[in-house]
Amino acid sequence: MSSIAHSTTASAGKAIGAASAHWAVRIWLFAIAGLIFAMVIVGGATRLTDSGLSITEWQPILGAIPPLSEADWQDAFKKYQQIPEYKILNDGMSLSEFKAIYWWEWAHRFLGRFLGAAFFVPFLLFWLRGAIPAGLMPRLVVLFLLGGAQGALGWYMVMSGLVDRIDVSQYRLTAHLGLAVLIFGAILWVAYGLGKTIRERRAGGGLVIMTGILAGLIYLQTLLGGFVAGTDAGLSHNTWPLMDGQIIPNGLLVMKPWYLNAFENVLTVQFNHRMLAYLIAPLAVFNLWLAYREADSQAKRLALIATVILIGQIALGIFALLTQLQIGLALAHQAGALILFAFALYQLHALTAVPRR
Repeated sequence: MSSIAHSTTASAGKAIGAASAHWAVRIWLFAIAGLIFAMVIVGGATRLTDSGLSITEWQPILGAIPPLSEADWQDAFKKYQQIPEYKILNDGMSLSEFKAIYWWEWAHRFLGRFLGAAFFVPFLLFWLRGAIPAGLMPRLVVLFLLGGAQGALGWYMVMSGLVDRIDVSQYRLTAHLGLAVLIFGAILWVAYGLGKTIRERRAGGGLVIMTGILAGLIYLQTLLGGFVAGTDAGLSHNTWPLMDGQIIPNGLLVMKPWYLNAFENVLTVQFNHRMLAYLIAPLAVFNLWLAYREADSQAKRLALIATVILIGQIALGIFALLTQLQIGLALAHQAGALILFAFALYQLHALTAVPRR
């Protein structure tokens, strides 16, 4: 009997230890997602303040140290004075004005370095202690590699504005933003699932499919927002609900070939961003109706919360547009996009992977 009791106690201890390890890893991943959230917002601020090209070199290690002396500041300023952005837009800028934009970009890059360390060091400790759940290691390695690729993509984006342009390529900016949001969502999805087991779906298939479609469309809308930022499309056509006094404005397809309009025509870029919002809104209402028709109380509550967040996000977008991207509203709109995407993924996860009772 004593041996059986000892075995039972040992098994229970292992189960408790595994559960604790799951929770520790989960908290760590949520913290990483929070850092990515912060980094995206600071990245948005660098765009809104035209700070992204203030640092013209990529030094992954030494670049963590900002200028420490007047001579260091003068050297950094001289390098900035060689690029088209300074020569065409900021000729005559003072050193103090340069410092203001420099610190935004430095903060963005420093957050990236800190994020890499915040991922790698705990990952190494969890691995050495055997605390990483079975099957999770490959996903964590992929996430780490994606993080490294994101850093390289960020520099590739900056390079596009150092020679022939006065700003970065909207294509590279959107790719940089899109990968950041993708990593953000992937980390959250992994974290949502830790300590949980797959059970029968708690709602009809229609609700699951519609929730997945909404999550995908919200991600797509984030990419369209990247093109809005990359082309400065939010600084024009600052009326709502009409654009240039029309529901469908003239000039949407003036560029040749026609498909370039979706990425380079400021009018079309903003129009597409608006139209997708108008599509997502009724689909969210339909998703809410499906939840109340097919699902349990928790799924209904999640669908309602998602709809409320979406309404708030649309309102923020309208106010940001009407104020010609007042920085506080614009950053709140960007933060709202991440929150909405995170909650859409949580809603989808809750419909398919829940704790056993």
